[in-house]
Amino acid sequence: MYWCGLRVGELLVLTPQDIDFDNKVIRITKSYQRLEGKDVITDPKTPKSKRNVSMPDFLCEELKEYLGRLYELLPTDRIFHLTKSFLHHEMTRETQKVGVKRIRIHDLRHSHVSLLISMGFSEVSIGNSIGHESVDITYRYAYMFPTEQTQMAKLLNEEFKEGIEE
Repeated sequence: MYWCGLRVGELLVLTPQDIDFDNKVIRITKSYQRLEGKDVITDPKTPKSKRNVSMPDFLCEELKEYLGRLYELLPTDRIFHLTKSFLHHEMTRETQKVGVKRIRIHDLRHSHVSLLISMGFSEVSIGNSIGHESVDITYRYAYMFPTEQTQMAKLLNEEFKEGIEE
C-alpha cells in the first residue's frame, strides 16, 4: 500500500492475474469489501480508479517470491486472505511495539502521495497513479509539484534501497 498507493480494498482483492511481472505493473480493476460476513467484489471506487500501477523492482521481486510460497494458488485466487480489521489490528500492535504514533491503514496511501510529492512528481502524474478522479483531490495532499509513473517506480526503488543500507 505504501509503495504503490493502493486502497485497502484494491490490495485485498488482488489475484495473480492482476500482476504483470514482465512489465512490473499491478492492474487495478476491482475492489474488495466484507459486508455482512460475505466477500463482495465491486468495481473500484471511481472509473479513474481502474488503472495500471507501476511497481518498483524490489516490490516486484518480493511479490514473485511471496506468490511462489503460496500453495496451489490459481490465477483468480485472492493473494491476501486478510481483512481490513486484521490490518487495523496489526497496525495498532506494531506501532505500539515500536513506540510510534498509530496511523490509519488508509494513511499509508497518503504517505505514498507525500513521498511522491517530495520527489517532485506532478499532481497529474500522482493523481493518475493512485486513481484520483480529479486533480483537485490530489491537490488536497499538497500543491507545488513539477513528471511520470515509470520514473516513480524507479525512485521508489532507490528510496527502498537507501532504507536498507541505513
